[in-house]
Amino acid sequence: MAEPTPLTLRIEGMDCGSCAVKIENAMKRLPGVGDIDVNYALGSLSLTVDQDRTSPERIADKVRSLGFTPVAAGPAGHAHARHDGHGHDHGHSHSHAPMDGAWWSSPKVRQVLATAILLALAFAVSWFRPEWSRWAYTAAALVGMVPIARHALAGAVSGTPFSIETLMTVAAVGAIALGEAGEAALVVFLFSVGEMLEGVAAGRARAGIKALIDLVPRTARRLRGEVVETVPVADLAVGDIVLVRAGDRIPSDGTVVEGSSEVDEAPVTGESVPVAKGPGATVYAGSVNANGELQVAITRTAADNTIARIIHMVEQAQSSKAPTARFIDRFSRWYTPAAMVVSALVILVPPLLFAAGWYTWLYRGLALLLIACPCALVISTPAAIASGLARGARRGLLIKGGAALEALGRVKTMAFDKTGTLTVGRPRVTDVVAVAGDEGEVLAKAAAVERGSSHPLGLAIVAEAGRRGLDIPRAFGGTIATPGKAVTSRLMSGFVSVGSPRHAAEEGLADAAVQQQVLALEGEGKTVVLVSEGRRLLGLVALRDEPRADAAEGLSRLRALGVHTVMLTGDNARTAAAIAGTLGLEARAGLLPDEKLAAIAAYKAEGPIAMVGDGINDAPALAAASVGIAMGGGTDVALETADVALLKDRVTGTAELVALSRATLANIWQNVTLAIGLKGVFLVTTLVGTTPLWMAILADTGATVLVTANALRLLRFKYES
Repeated sequence: MAEPTPLTLRIEGMDCGSCAVKIENAMKRLPGVGDIDVNYALGSLSLTVDQDRTSPERIADKVRSLGFTPVAAGPAGHAHARHDGHGHDHGHSHSHAPMDGAWWSSPKVRQVLATAILLALAFAVSWFRPEWSRWAYTAAALVGMVPIARHALAGAVSGTPFSIETLMTVAAVGAIALGEAGEAALVVFLFSVGEMLEGVAAGRARAGIKALIDLVPRTARRLRGEVVETVPVADLAVGDIVLVRAGDRIPSDGTVVEGSSEVDEAPVTGESVPVAKGPGATVYAGSVNANGELQVAITRTAADNTIARIIHMVEQAQSSKAPTARFIDRFSRWYTPAAMVVSALVILVPPLLFAAGWYTWLYRGLALLLIACPCALVISTPAAIASGLARGARRGLLIKGGAALEALGRVKTMAFDKTGTLTVGRPRVTDVVAVAGDEGEVLAKAAAVERGSSHPLGLAIVAEAGRRGLDIPRAFGGTIATPGKAVTSRLMSGFVSVGSPRHAAEEGLADAAVQQQVLALEGEGKTVVLVSEGRRLLGLVALRDEPRADAAEGLSRLRALGVHTVMLTGDNARTAAAIAGTLGLEARAGLLPDEKLAAIAAYKAEGPIAMVGDGINDAPALAAASVGIAMGGGTDVALETADVALLKDRVTGTAELVALSRATLANIWQNVTLAIGLKGVFLVTTLVGTTPLWMAILADTGATVLVTANALRLLRFKYES
């Protein structure tokens, strides 16, 4: 037996949940086929197949027999080939969207036109030759019903006996048998219109993915020495230098090697303000160079750049079913057979037990059969989830599935790591206190000692001296480091040390007044170092990792949404309390990794909790929470470890996530209520005899279109704080 190989097909004409169920059931019956993933939101079928038992051609033929068009059979580009976030091939599976090209080229549109012409001809015949009316409408209904009945038969043979086409075929044949051939022809026409409208709606829903694909230009201007050549973006290799002119989109992720400009990253991160870029800065595929000319060294190929990975994540998210969708799927499996049984009882019980007229109750039973179609109910949740995920992606909120999207709206507590999440992650100098000499001398000599350091505090001191334009003295010889205590260098004026308050106290350099100053600064959440020369204290330098500019606003928005906020950090209590006091949230400090997990578990027992971290050292906590949210979502680790990645890298994005989730949950329940409510109303009107067959099918089609249109409203969702 051969090793199963992955296969992906794009399926044209698959526009609803029931379509996907038919294909899935058919694939399950083929030998050697496994790992079946049918995603109607993307119009794709992914599976693994033992080609010794079932050929790809047989799979494609089976899909065609169900009334769909398989396109671009080949190795799976995404569903199975990569699980590591790399190497995604978009070439064949996204190059087209359903109903591309001329509007009339779609099979569903042609079916609508054909049934409309048949209906019009039958009407014309009945107008000029009334005695032929019944036969004309019967012919129109039967001819129009041929593709529907063929699909119903194929579905029944492939494991889906209770499909929408089955219900339609039974209802239309029953109407002809009752002598209501005109209604049968009208029902066939309206059903075709409904199928076409579902296709249009599904195409709109898929436009979110197509819009992401269209962000990346098709060609790039590659530099070869002094020569500029235009090449396909797919041909770019890591290390290539590309020229990006003002107004051009950046062709792939890279690093600026020459030039400076402002880059609009809104298409990728949702960030509305252009970001200044110079040599060494990272740029993302799909972002727009606003003014200056840039030379960019490519760091990721087209198949693995940020846009490619976002597309992959959104596809994976849309293919994973939300809990509500899974429940409705289970419900619909027995709902349709049950509806057929109820319809049969409506037809049989009144005539057999109460001597009612067969015609009346057969007619009502057929109408009930049409009303029972579960399409609107089945599509109610996945349509909303797909729209919510697509909208989130366009706003820089990368949500990895319907389960995470649903869970976010139910979150009671949101826990934050401190460093790099609520704070910038880079300390900066906040105070320079001179004890001897002036502030400039203290900072300049501290910078001279720290100039070769890679420690975050040392880098911050050197950066501040540079920002102030200070003349940094030259150090002679190497630097002497006493771990945890001090760093010493020899300058022209003597040996200068930058050390901890404890070390200064041990050396007898800090009197009571200095120690009071140190305590006051540390009480503000700052780290203090003392600068000394020989046995003389020059001064103090205080540094702090400052809160992000939007942290207070983001936390305030969360509290306004009724979400409790807490900071879980391993940092010391004074620093944590100072930051928490500034931002107005609860703080739990000095937590070891296992203590942080225990804290999350305690909150989780009270209700769903989201954990927000940087996606690297917080991976266990992100995994333990109900929903893990990674800040700085452009990193590989963030994309892989968390349920959600904030590409915008802003704390305000957390509140937007909760609001989007709640809007999606509300949309789902609106859809479910709409679908069930309409069916309930028409159920009553059918049983009392006021709903004709054509109105019954219109009710089902109308509900499906209304539900889909309501879900598409989420594509325009805006968070109002």
